[in-house]
Amino acid sequence: MNDSTPTPAPTPTPTPDAALTADVLVVGSGPTGLLLAGDLAAAGVSVTVVERRPRGISNMTRAFGVHARTLEALDARGLAEELVKRGTTISRMDMFGHVTVDLTRLRSRFPFLLVSPQYEMERLLERRALAEGVQFRYGTELLGLRQDRDGVTAELREGSSGRLLTARSRYLVGTDGARSGVREALGVPFPGASVIHSIVLADVRLDKEPDVMLSVKGAGDSFAVIAPFGDGYFRVMGWNRNHQVPDTAPVDLDELRLIAREALGSDLGLHDPRWISRFHSDERQAPSYRVGRAFLAGDAAHVHSPAGGQGMNTGLQDAANLSWKLAAALRGRVADPEALLDSYEAERHPVGASVLRSSGALVRLAMAHTPLQRTARSLATRTLNSVRPAADKALGMISGIGISYRAERGSHPLTGRRAPDLALADGRLYEALRRGEFVLVTPRGARSAGPKGATSNHVAPEGVVCAQWRSGRGSTLLVRPDGYVAWASDRPDPTGLRAALDRWTGHGVERTVTA
Repeated sequence: MNDSTPTPAPTPTPTPDAALTADVLVVGSGPTGLLLAGDLAAAGVSVTVVERRPRGISNMTRAFGVHARTLEALDARGLAEELVKRGTTISRMDMFGHVTVDLTRLRSRFPFLLVSPQYEMERLLERRALAEGVQFRYGTELLGLRQDRDGVTAELREGSSGRLLTARSRYLVGTDGARSGVREALGVPFPGASVIHSIVLADVRLDKEPDVMLSVKGAGDSFAVIAPFGDGYFRVMGWNRNHQVPDTAPVDLDELRLIAREALGSDLGLHDPRWISRFHSDERQAPSYRVGRAFLAGDAAHVHSPAGGQGMNTGLQDAANLSWKLAAALRGRVADPEALLDSYEAERHPVGASVLRSSGALVRLAMAHTPLQRTARSLATRTLNSVRPAADKALGMISGIGISYRAERGSHPLTGRRAPDLALADGRLYEALRRGEFVLVTPRGARSAGPKGATSNHVAPEGVVCAQWRSGRGSTLLVRPDGYVAWASDRPDPTGLRAALDRWTGHGVERTVTA
């Protein structure tokens, strides 16, 4: 017998927006997020970037210095030359009127500091990310997230419509700045404190250019930093101990002129500000950079004083470290993906802590005003001027080229260290790294053995680019996609190389290289 009572229609189950289903969801579209997303997409990983701000790159930004190691990372992506052409290179810096830093001593293809506003970096990286197929959702805010054994579900809200969305990804990375919603949703604390208040920042024109193109000077109760953009404008940053007001307090050019006169002895005819702002700077670091399938990078993981210009650079190096590891895990190209993903925090957290220490020391030297503090600054400047190893070490850490990662006991001394731009038989190392893979550098005449015993100069496991020294060097190097040495040997060691390839690519047993 048929029941004449109609069957109620089933309640529809909300389904994720198709555009918000990806291998990796990146929250935040600053330089760190853009580099990360572009790398992942170039490796064949589907990526969606969610950004709370509306689309458009602001020309108001605090970051302006691009260090040598960051330029090397961009070179490994074919992007460095364009950025260098659009910026201004500085080979000498004057610190506190007593220390002259000679950047030409850097052992890098880029022995200088590039002055280039953050928005130029963002334009470059956004263009690359779009070309690689990254999907962007602007005006979209993260409300919360939850994880399970297979992935991450993020709850989002579109700012224009208020529509609620659900995004599903296998991994999620928070690159959403110092007030990170991802960090908050993960329950990760952000311990630290403000280190300096009421910094005035402006892009202005000058009637008189400074004698040194990048100068940091102070007179006890104030300091100023001046750097050229190359388009007629200069970045001027100033601080006055006797005028400490909230970030929201009005700021004008007269205040910056006063600081410049006190710190530099002249206001250099400051005029025509492109923009002017006031801000404070914190020193904070998250204790964890990974929680399950979610990661923190850039300012979401660490913030510090602007001294040394290391903020944006450190975040970009976070992205370079994490991107290839996520890609390897997602593509099944590593023997132990969990250990590889854990190595992101193990390698980058100590770097973040080091940057907090070095930038904090620099800003405290700039703020020195008591007799004891000035004596300490005088001692530090004399040491940097007279002890070359100390100066080189400081320069290496600030520029990034001196940063290395801890290697296992008994490893070759080069393991974990940055690989310089080595001369290869067919070009340069950082050109070979543009494929986003490991690069295996062997002596000339070394042969790669395929799975059936056939030999070739170019056969290697999937995910490895084979190259040979231009010179007659007899060593063998396996270089990670981020330009750090994964394994090295000074003599033929097929067994060691096979083990390294198996560990890093998961293919060492199938194919190896005979040196």
